[in-house]
Amino acid sequence: MSGSAPAVLATLAPGAAAAHSAAPGSALHAARLCLLRDLKLAFRRPAQLLQPLAFFALIALLFPLAISPELARLRELAPGVLWVAALLASLLALEFLFRDDGHDGTLEQYVLSGQSLTGLMFAKTLAHWLLTGLPLSLMAPLAALSFGVPVTALSGIVLPLIVGTVALSLIGAIGAALTLGIKRSGVLLSLLTLPLSLPVLIFGAQATQLAVSGSSWRAPLELLAALAVLAVTLAPLAAAAAVRISLE
Repeated sequence: MSGSAPAVLATLAPGAAAAHSAAPGSALHAARLCLLRDLKLAFRRPAQLLQPLAFFALIALLFPLAISPELARLRELAPGVLWVAALLASLLALEFLFRDDGHDGTLEQYVLSGQSLTGLMFAKTLAHWLLTGLPLSLMAPLAALSFGVPVTALSGIVLPLIVGTVALSLIGAIGAALTLGIKRSGVLLSLLTLPLSLPVLIFGAQATQLAVSGSSWRAPLELLAALAVLAVTLAPLAAAAAVRISLE
């Protein structure tokens, strides 16, 4: 269960942050505490933590059984299947990004703590990526082998997914914040997030396709990195503003 709201407020209070000798700054220390708290709480709910990973594995491993077993055909479909599976798996975990903290009053205490809400939203999104995006990226090579993807192309699967899932988590954080006060917001969250995620999906699948075919995939990777940088710059600000609006 989530920590109590008063305890969160006490932990994130400026005085508490200043008292921590290793903290280079109160805002940074508060974001670090928020990140560690979310990671600790996530490992107390292993079923919720493993659900997106199991979903990704099921799609990636069962899909080859439903189509032709020809390796050439499987390699052609691998980039699209892997990226769509990663996007949908990431969406599964987004509904829980702010929901529990919104229900127990933790988000309100974040707003009242005097700390940067933008930094705290970035920390929560980073926790989501560490628990979902990064594991999905590391699982992708194993799934790609079931499609007959050559070992030499695995780096072209892992690196674009690592960069792309960063952008997906940040984009999803905006949708999760906008739908914070809505019950059963899963469908609406998907409708808000999917259109914004299409550029990431397109460039990521293109990078993986070029890697599988043996061509240079540097250009789409750079475009993915540009999207990720743009998301890092703007998404925490938008998520913080959406949380404030949802709590009013």
